[in-house]
Amino acid sequence: MPAITAPNPLALPRVAAPVGDVTDRPVLTVTTAPGGFEGEGFPVRRAFAGIKNRYLDPFIMMDQMGEVEYAPGEPKGTPWHPHRGFETVTYLIDGTFVHQDSEGGGGTINGGDTQWMTAGSGLLHIEAPPEELVVSGGLFHGLQLWVNLPAADKMTSPRYQDIGGGEVKLLSTPDGGALLRVIAGELDGHQGPGITHTPISMVHATVSPGAEVTLPWRSDFNGLAYVLAGTGGVGRDRRPIESGRTAVFGDGDSLTFHADATQDSRTEALEIVLLGGRPIREPVAHYGPFVMNSRAELQQAFEDFQAGRLGRIPPTRA
Repeated sequence: MPAITAPNPLALPRVAAPVGDVTDRPVLTVTTAPGGFEGEGFPVRRAFAGIKNRYLDPFIMMDQMGEVEYAPGEPKGTPWHPHRGFETVTYLIDGTFVHQDSEGGGGTINGGDTQWMTAGSGLLHIEAPPEELVVSGGLFHGLQLWVNLPAADKMTSPRYQDIGGGEVKLLSTPDGGALLRVIAGELDGHQGPGITHTPISMVHATVSPGAEVTLPWRSDFNGLAYVLAGTGGVGRDRRPIESGRTAVFGDGDSLTFHADATQDSRTEALEIVLLGGRPIREPVAHYGPFVMNSRAELQQAFEDFQAGRLGRIPPTRA
């Protein structure tokens, strides 16, 4: 972990530490993600469990998929299922995943790649490991994030963005203590490749043991940090964090976090995903695979699904 890296972070463009009249964001809470299973039985951790919606908006949910080393025959995915009213962001760190939808869209993503699917007005899709991974087994690890769509965009036409690992914007901190991967949004004037309906930033940081990082963060965005691996602290008061924990930040202009000087034998650095977005501030009606603005719209989504208006499963399955 992770698949996309840089041999010399000091050769990369650097993110300047905030200067002047800057307010560092306080840490409001740190939560622990419970474990569970998704789809056909692959393990996940529910990163946003227990966090109030007002701190998450515009995000709906996020699952850490794995990290799991599958034996031959064990890799699993999800069966065909519908979506409407939001976007799914699948960021794969290790392994391979194949997406297919009822309109013939989708594609294959490998370690370091991101697939951004705007479900919009609705479709059916399936996520599964390729046959060769099922036969051989292997390491599987990634994230799936759900990003809400504002009411005006909920019935937009579905689309995909396939973001190869090589397209991610790689940055460094001034001292080279952290490698930053900007997947979507902007960080200190550096733009990531993901194009979003709802303005957000998504950054995967690898922080060397003992390093501290303070990043500029848009004051009109919320702030969340999820730990994929390692130990450290968040905020000026260094609230302890470790794998599977989510930090919720309050208002301000910057985020601060650090990696403990000593990590465990399986972890070389602190791996942390930073999320921020401009809140939509609209009513949310969320049930199962649909995220709408009202109960009536949810009911309509279920009726459309049952009537086949969200698409039909193709006769052959990828």
